[in-house]
Amino acid sequence: MEKDTHIKSDGPSVLPPSNEDTVATKQTEGLRDVAADLFLEIGDYSPEELEAERTTVRKKLDMIIMPIICITYCLQFLDKLSLNYASAYTFIPDLGLEGHRYSWKLPIGKLTGSMIFIWSVLLCAHVGAKNYGGILVLRFLLGMFEAGISPSIMSIVSMFYTRSEQPWRMAIFLGFNGMSTIVGSLLGYGLGHVNDAAIASWQLIFLVIGLMNFVWSIVFLTVMPDSAANARFLTHKQKVIAVERIAKNMVGVKTKQYKMSQVFEALLDVKVWTLVLIGMATGVINGGVSNFGSSLIKGFGFSSINATLLQLPNGVLEFLTVPTCGLIATYVKDVRCLTIMVVCLIPLGGLLGIRLTSLDHRWSLVGSSWLQGIVGAPIILSWNLLTTNIAGHTKRSVSNGMWFVFYAAGNIAGANIFDTREAPRYFSALTGMIVCYCATIALAGFLWVYMAWENKRRDRTLAAGEQTVTGSEEQAILDGFKDRTDKESQGFRYGL
Repeated sequence: MEKDTHIKSDGPSVLPPSNEDTVATKQTEGLRDVAADLFLEIGDYSPEELEAERTTVRKKLDMIIMPIICITYCLQFLDKLSLNYASAYTFIPDLGLEGHRYSWKLPIGKLTGSMIFIWSVLLCAHVGAKNYGGILVLRFLLGMFEAGISPSIMSIVSMFYTRSEQPWRMAIFLGFNGMSTIVGSLLGYGLGHVNDAAIASWQLIFLVIGLMNFVWSIVFLTVMPDSAANARFLTHKQKVIAVERIAKNMVGVKTKQYKMSQVFEALLDVKVWTLVLIGMATGVINGGVSNFGSSLIKGFGFSSINATLLQLPNGVLEFLTVPTCGLIATYVKDVRCLTIMVVCLIPLGGLLGIRLTSLDHRWSLVGSSWLQGIVGAPIILSWNLLTTNIAGHTKRSVSNGMWFVFYAAGNIAGANIFDTREAPRYFSALTGMIVCYCATIALAGFLWVYMAWENKRRDRTLAAGEQTVTGSEEQAILDGFKDRTDKESQGFRYGL
């Protein structure tokens, strides 16, 4: 196959020749990706035509895709926080959730929109919960449908954005967790002043957030595409360019073939398990902070309404710091693992402050609790390390599934290590989260060393052969559309 390589700032772009029989070409070259037809049309355009419209395509994606996923993630996290804000009022005693009982808490566009619709209905149904059993069933069902939102949004970002563009954009949408905290704090504070309604304040919280999600599910189903191929806001030429942009990720877009060999490769990959363990550790922290923020601050001596409002700075901090970490990871090469290690030190210090400071210094305790909003940064950076360093559709799907299963398990464990009988200090829970931060730092350091070593090993192998660096990168791009894994594609290089 003849190749015309045009070198750009982001790396090489492989331009396949035009071919009238694209099906035959796909079979000949072994291209299995669902976007292979568009990929094969790249050769129909000159490098100048591609370069001229590449920025336009990126701006269109930023104006349409990014606002949708940011608002979706904001509302999804607001769903999770609804339990936190409800607990500031009479939710726990009304339903008998003392002790560990309060701690209880799976085409892409259409699937995600349907999940939003279902969880909006389930959230509204919380209003009718009368006891522990009822709320347990509702939280279980809600968790099932909310569990798919993060991997879905990760998949959407990886299908539309280049490897270098992903960290910041992922950090932006996770930063909207902070916006959820801001909105939720104000919402909880305002609804807490409603005293003459037919239902309790905590029921109003669930009802209002549920209706917000119901409206948004309709918007999402109407606008969000399943891939570049059916993005109605792009012209045909722009769809081709959208595929050409992400070709350099070396992982293709998506293929419908399921390979058992890639399943086993994922299960035996050291990188996958390291990131899975990071996901579990950060999940424990996230589960605790998300569900017990109000209870923790109330224990410092603040009223229910003020405890809700005092979580607002936590959201502001997360909304600012998480995108900042993503910005650093985007423009400074190979610092994602290092950023995880450094940023974990800040909330770790906050936990130590809560653990060691006397209750007489309640504002110091509240300030330390605000630092926990930064946990979003290691979460999103570990997501990005997973999506950009795992090639092969089946392997990537299995790896994502493993990460989110362990992350969800961590969230469950994080909620359960908080026992209301240990209020207001929750020493066992704080100790557990401190251990998780230390483990995250150690695992990120190991991953950094391991992937750097593997890159150098592949460079030595390349130097000993006849293939050039440019030729190796071109082959890695084609390997991505042939559904080869990062282990099989020797031109693949890991982003640290």
